[in-house]
Amino acid sequence: MRVSVLRAAVVCAGLGVASSAFSADIAPVVPQAKVVETESGWTYTVAPYFWAAGLSGDLAQFGLPEVHIDSSFDDILENLDFAFMAAGEARYDRFSIFADIMYTKLGADATTRRGILADSVDVTSKTFAGLLGAGYSVLENQSGRLDVVGGVRVWSVDTTIAFNGGFLSGRETDDGATWVDALAGVRGNYFFTPEIYLTGWGLVGGGGADLDWDVALALGYKFTDTISAVAGYRAVGVDYSNDGFVFDVVEQGPIIGVAFRF
Repeated sequence: MRVSVLRAAVVCAGLGVASSAFSADIAPVVPQAKVVETESGWTYTVAPYFWAAGLSGDLAQFGLPEVHIDSSFDDILENLDFAFMAAGEARYDRFSIFADIMYTKLGADATTRRGILADSVDVTSKTFAGLLGAGYSVLENQSGRLDVVGGVRVWSVDTTIAFNGGFLSGRETDDGATWVDALAGVRGNYFFTPEIYLTGWGLVGGGGADLDWDVALALGYKFTDTISAVAGYRAVGVDYSNDGFVFDVVEQGPIIGVAFRF
């Protein structure tokens, strides 16, 4: 399941149809004076991106032991079936509304603890994560902005785990879960020059999951009032367990993207 989340990001990047996960934050927060506003006063941002993320964590289903996944970015690309990610933001003065959607379908190799119960484990995972939130700028000037944000993230995960060899050879099960987490945190940016800026965000929360978090830091370059590029590092983690179903994973790696504002 972890694999699916991370892979979703990776696949989107590979397909060029992805966007961030603050899930909706690869689009940097730009000072009001530097943004091209519409006649209504609203500004909008969309940001396709590429996330070279690796995945590690534990998965389990009712009645079966936990399996461990530790996949690099290369491993995920080899097993990825489909992925889509997209994020966007609408801003009016100090207020903002943002959304982020991730979907992935992938296969991965896993192991049981110490490799005793099975020689190898095949995992197929479908993962959807959608975030909707709002923010308010508590600090704002010509050089940057800091937003306090909050929102909800919906997770829906379905996994098939098949054991090969060992005591559990031939066992295969399919299980899934859907849950909602509340998240809160900050995001912002700071311009060193009219073109070069630092942008980042940090979110943490829980609800259905014991813990759900998302952090990133990137350096950006503004080509025009409407187009800029960013490069940095991002990590996302979620720890969910209920009735024997476990989805406890961390995805992290370099990220690059392009932000379009209108």
